[in-house]
Amino acid sequence: MKGPRGIDPALPADRSPRRVWYASYGSNTHLERLAAYLRGGCPPGAAREYPGCRDPAMPARSVPVELTGAMYFATESPVWGGGRAFYDPGASGRVPARAHLVTTGQFADIAAQEMYRAPGADLDLTEALTRGRAVLGAGRYETLVCAGRLDGLPVLTFTAPWGMDDVPWVPPSAAYVRFLAAGLLSAGAWDPETIAAHIAACPGAAGHWSVPGVMGLLAGEA
Repeated sequence: MKGPRGIDPALPADRSPRRVWYASYGSNTHLERLAAYLRGGCPPGAAREYPGCRDPAMPARSVPVELTGAMYFATESPVWGGGRAFYDPGASGRVPARAHLVTTGQFADIAAQEMYRAPGADLDLTEALTRGRAVLGAGRYETLVCAGRLDGLPVLTFTAPWGMDDVPWVPPSAAYVRFLAAGLLSAGAWDPETIAAHIAACPGAAGHWSVPGVMGLLAGEA
């Protein structure tokens, strides 16, 4: 088992990259789930059909990373039921994640689908790559965050414009937790207990999900 790759916190010099690392901390850590965003379709356990990207190719690489900040669950997902995972880069802590090497066009199309918009338009990444953050809208997953760079390329993700303590926390569903945990496990940098402890401690999940409960999902016991 290899540890996660280190992210250089310095912002990238290239403001017009052809490829970026999409750092997923939620259910898109799972490649089968991510494939629905890339190729189109409905992943198991979800209640939404995704149109897919203009370029349906799977990531050139997927590597484990850790983001500086904290993960929490909030709002109500119409796809999974229960709370969605969000990332607060301003909070203290470390967030296990999986970085997927994709084209900038694929990242734009993935982001559009997360924002409940039609894919097909490129994103202007200038503000995110220059300032580390760009608010594209008031809704969930409409704020871009650049966590730094990996192998010289930007590490980008998306989250909500609010902070972790600004909204009510909502427990995530079993289907959502299962995909998130299985995706992190398949990244190969963390054992089941470490992943379960991470999820069970996140605001929204804490007090509703236990370490044994998450590990049971990973073992297919629930």
